[in-house]
Amino acid sequence: MISPSDLDKFAWLNADYVKGPVSGIVLRFPGLGSTGMKTDPDPTDLELGQAGGLTVLAYQDPWGWMNPPTRHFIDDVVEAIRQRHGLGPDVPLISTGGSMGGHAALLYAIKSRHAIAACEAIFPVCDLPFHYTERVDLPRTLHHAFGNYGNIDAALRENSPLHLVGEMRDIPYFFVHGAADKAVGKAQHSDPMVAAMRRRKLRVEYLENEKLGHGGPMTYEISQRIVDFVIEQLKR
Repeated sequence: MISPSDLDKFAWLNADYVKGPVSGIVLRFPGLGSTGMKTDPDPTDLELGQAGGLTVLAYQDPWGWMNPPTRHFIDDVVEAIRQRHGLGPDVPLISTGGSMGGHAALLYAIKSRHAIAACEAIFPVCDLPFHYTERVDLPRTLHHAFGNYGNIDAALRENSPLHLVGEMRDIPYFFVHGAADKAVGKAQHSDPMVAAMRRRKLRVEYLENEKLGHGGPMTYEISQRIVDFVIEQLKR
């Protein structure tokens, strides 16, 4: 367990920038290889803070792929946050991220021991077995995450959102993906994921764009909708 007094060793929070009472905890999961210890808010932290959103960047394994140890760590971070700030289970927990962070947001919404109120996935990795073959830099990270340097197909499927749609909670979901994404293919990830979710009649909003690559170029409308979706969840 993480002591609330030790929380700053394990995560950065925008607590100093939250206006009024906290209306929700917003987990912001980073992309593959992120190792920085955050020191300052970005515009999203500031805007969500104005809406009462307590944003969180946990210092997780940069190659963790939301594996069981990473999930347990994030669960402990959330518990420490609730204790430090006196937040009960009625304060919603929102899971967000892009790329590997989008995979993390989706998988955490499925497997967390906490109740997740909403999930936002930006150009997310949804099909982990396919992603293993998608780029030459990926297999080493996945073997690292799942602690097996032989056949890890079973582990990939057990941690692949596309293969776990039947276990997804009935909460609001928001996806963004662009057809020009060469790092995480839209047709192989978000397209089949959203289709499977809609077959289950889950609540999912999908924003598609022909020119958007992996992270850009973002239009104002896309960028603003990414923030607005989370603010809408904070106001529920």
